[in-house]
Amino acid sequence: MTDHEFTVESARHASERGELAEWVREFLASPGSDNADLGELLADERSHWTGPTKLRIDQLHRLVGPPGDPVLCPVDDDYWRDDVEDMEDQVEEGWEPPPMIVTYRDDQLVLEDGNHRVEGMRRAGETEVWAVVCFQDDAARQRFETAKPG
Repeated sequence: MTDHEFTVESARHASERGELAEWVREFLASPGSDNADLGELLADERSHWTGPTKLRIDQLHRLVGPPGDPVLCPVDDDYWRDDVEDMEDQVEEGWEPPPMIVTYRDDQLVLEDGNHRVEGMRRAGETEVWAVVCFQDDAARQRFETAKPG
């Protein structure tokens, strides 16, 4: 795969083929993401995946984000690099970014990859994002699907 193939649609096709973990591994190892180690960790054979699915931005536990959202480190708007502004403009022009990579831990949605994409979407006025979600076991996936946030 090349970076232009990492779309919501390509993730959907990978999911239909039972290859979503491999899609995540390749996406996270691709230029721009450059996070092959995380890809290997998340694509573990014991992982269970679903998606792509729409998730509300305000339900994602992000590493960094605006004050008032569920974030580990709240930061003001001036923190973000210029690429977030570029993403905001692209979203306003109709761009759909690749799905966010999320884990479901302790019944919380933890954003593993996509902080800048999510911020660009938020600034463009979007309230939901596409995501693929990783679970430690099938029971966690069933809990999520039964009581899906939203």
